[in-house]
Amino acid sequence: MEIILKEDITNLGYKNDIVTVKDGYGRNFLIPSGKAVIASTAAKKMLAEELRQRAHKLEKIKNDAQELADKLKDVKLTIATKVSSTGTIFGSVNNVQIAEELAKKGFEIERKIIVIKESVKEIGSYVATIRLHKEISIDIPFDVVAESDGSAAK
Repeated sequence: MEIILKEDITNLGYKNDIVTVKDGYGRNFLIPSGKAVIASTAAKKMLAEELRQRAHKLEKIKNDAQELADKLKDVKLTIATKVSSTGTIFGSVNNVQIAEELAKKGFEIERKIIVIKESVKEIGSYVATIRLHKEISIDIPFDVVAESDGSAAK
């Protein structure tokens, strides 16, 4: 079933993309929740006209995303967390902690667009990908270190 997305959906597509999904997923979830519409011929024509009219707005959004990516390219994060004596983290580091560290540096990034490809459960260096636009994503390196509260050594 072909549908037109009305909003960005992680691992599926971005707003105004025409994607193919299984019939049940489209009919039972995406369309009733207002996240998509059926990609009929008329809907495709309306989408093409709307995209043509909004081309300059989309270009500005893309330029803003590129500008933010240029600012973020030299950012390197260090996340301090509680660690056991064997070097294993209590819990794990996820996109919420990455978003908080970026906020401390003055970048308000929505946590939903931050993707960490591997599970972060030990001290070390990792990479998080931030998807700013469907054509622009940037990799942010980050180190996970032990909290220095006197008992844990860096």
